[in-house]
Amino acid sequence: MKIENNLREMESLGDDHIGTSSDTPLRKDAFILNNDEKIEIIMDDVRHIMETLGLDLRDDSLNGTPKRVAKMFVNEIFGGLDPKKKPKSSTFDNKYKYGEMLVEKNITVYSTCEHHLLPIVGRAHVAYISNGTVIGLSKMNRIVDYFAKRPQVQERLTIQIVKELQEVLNTQDVACVIDAKHLCVNSRGIRDIESSTVTSEFGGKFKEETVKKEFLSYIALDTKF
Repeated sequence: MKIENNLREMESLGDDHIGTSSDTPLRKDAFILNNDEKIEIIMDDVRHIMETLGLDLRDDSLNGTPKRVAKMFVNEIFGGLDPKKKPKSSTFDNKYKYGEMLVEKNITVYSTCEHHLLPIVGRAHVAYISNGTVIGLSKMNRIVDYFAKRPQVQERLTIQIVKELQEVLNTQDVACVIDAKHLCVNSRGIRDIESSTVTSEFGGKFKEETVKKEFLSYIALDTKF
C-alpha cells in the first residue's frame, strides 16, 4: 500500500509539473562513470525499451537508434548535467559606466521536461543592472543553454539562470522571464497545442515595480529585423 501511494504521489507531481528543489536533483555518484560508459549503458536500456514495445531492431531504420539516442542524451540534450560543460563566464570592468538595465531577450530555450522526458521549447529574456561588472552578451545565452540542457521544470530553470548570473556578476539585480511550450501538455494528456507557460524570477532592484515594468516593457518591444 505504501509503495502504491508513493507511485500515485510521484505521478501527480509529474502531471501537475511540480518541482521539488531549485537545485537539479543529482546523486552523489553522478559522475563516477565517464560519458562513454554512460552511453554504453543507456544504449542497452533504450534497446530494451524498444524491444519491449515490440520493435524489430534488425530493421535498417531502427538498428542504430539505441546508440543515437544514448549519444544524444549524454552529449546533447542532457549535456548540462556535466559540470565540465559549464560556460566560463568572464566578466569585465564596466569602464564605460553604463548604469542602466541591460536586457538580452528572445534567447532560444530547448529543454526537456523531467516528468515525461518531452521537449520544452521557448524563449528566455534575461536582464541585469551592473554594479561595476559586465558580462559578454553571448555568455548570457550560454548560461541559459547550459541549465536548459538537463531534465528540468521551468520554474527551476528560471531560478538557476538568475542565481548563476547573480553569482557571476556579484549583484542581486538580475531578472529572467521564460515563455515556453511543454510538449507534455501540447502533445499528450490535455493536448492543448495553444497554451504556453510563463515563469519569472526577479532579484534585487527588479523587485521594485518601476524597474520590473521597465524590464517587461523592453520584452514587449518589437525587435524583428
